[in-house]
Amino acid sequence: MRWIVFPFFIMPSLTYAQEAAELTLVKQVFAELQPRSIRWNREYCGYIGYDADGTLSASRPTPGKRDACLPDDPENLGTIVASYHTHGAFSPDHANEVPSGEDMEGDEGEGIDGWVATPGGRLWYIDTEDMVTTQICGIGCLPMDEDFQPGDMGHIAQSYSYDALVKKLEDGGV
Repeated sequence: MRWIVFPFFIMPSLTYAQEAAELTLVKQVFAELQPRSIRWNREYCGYIGYDADGTLSASRPTPGKRDACLPDDPENLGTIVASYHTHGAFSPDHANEVPSGEDMEGDEGEGIDGWVATPGGRLWYIDTEDMVTTQICGIGCLPMDEDFQPGDMGHIAQSYSYDALVKKLEDGGV
């Protein structure tokens, strides 16, 4: 949450209700997509935004590849606020328990924030203004791959700056 400071009081720039509604919607989207993403070992992606009536909504998910996804232009959203995507099934050959540098770069390039679900059931939020990704909830918070192996990527921090994330992934995820 960002804060606006005035001489005599401080107020948040987004209301708690807006943030809570977005988180609730994202968890609902991932609750539906995660099992499919894991079963077919492919990413699914889309957008979160507001429809013509001003209702917070998700676009229809686009199926991607094993390690990439390019969402279709949303037909139902007038204003896009964030992207969302899954990371497919667990694999010891992929560092898929954290967002990638490319995930962060893609959202930054579109001028939006992002949400990422991992095979271990983690939920990450990408803040492109500060280029920081934060783990909103940990292992098992979302549906997870039964083959997931905790600790496969070593220690997973609560948050990473873009540079720290890229370094972790260059070092093999540990």
